[in-house]
Amino acid sequence: MKKREFLTVFLLLLPVLIYFIFLFVYPFIYGLHLSLTNDEGKFTLANFIRFLTDPWDANTIWITLKIAIPATLLNVLIAMPLAYYMRHGIKGEKLISFLLILPITLGSVFVAEGMLTYMGPNGWLNKILMALKIIDKPYRFTHNYLGVLLALIIQGFPFVFLMLLGYISGIDPTLEKAASILGASRWYIFRRIIFPLWMPGIAMATSLNFVMNFTVFPSAVLLGQPSGPTRVISIAAYQWAFEKFDFHMASAIAIIMGLVELIFILIVMLIRQRFFKIVATSGGKG
Repeated sequence: MKKREFLTVFLLLLPVLIYFIFLFVYPFIYGLHLSLTNDEGKFTLANFIRFLTDPWDANTIWITLKIAIPATLLNVLIAMPLAYYMRHGIKGEKLISFLLILPITLGSVFVAEGMLTYMGPNGWLNKILMALKIIDKPYRFTHNYLGVLLALIIQGFPFVFLMLLGYISGIDPTLEKAASILGASRWYIFRRIIFPLWMPGIAMATSLNFVMNFTVFPSAVLLGQPSGPTRVISIAAYQWAFEKFDFHMASAIAIIMGLVELIFILIVMLIRQRFFKIVATSGGKG
């Protein structure tokens, strides 16, 4: 590449680099520095040790995983058949897509407030269930684990659906037609052609949705029990930062959150890689 071309490319990328450095690189380095230092600015691992050895705080990792993993898996499992059905377009697709992605425009707080109103003890959902004699008394949908889980599914499903639909729509439909002409069944086509080609998109959607779910905060506060069973790790970080004003400890918790998310993503990538190896070594046999 000539010097002039390099300079042109560099100038075009400069705004992106500045944005990336100031909004991602610098905050990460600064947060990492805070997590590894004390009030005197000396290096220490005490913040991490303190968090991981305190049962009240360390348990938030397990609590958050119990919420984030099921919500992520349910979002993917619900979105996959719908995206597969809509991959070539159907009648009313725009209206269906609009209704499915509507929660994105509402925001987590608005969704939580709506759930409190309509799924509360005196909400229409309980009234309908009682009118149909399905339940004898109002069922508790909110201020518990179920409320947070439902909120994450409602909020995360549109993102997963759009990512899966966009990825599967990009798979060449002639591959299906060719396999069908050669006598392959629909299940065989899905298992041997569609699903392997779709796997990178599924892995991406799973990873990104897990990150969203693991950092849950408003839904856990409004729809859960933030001082009890749904005290997720983000609440612990908030309390250390803005209630106890210990930003070193809060930064350590944020780093731990990032490490847990990274481990989950690595596991998903390993599963994806292992799946490709199994498909490649199976020799295409039914």
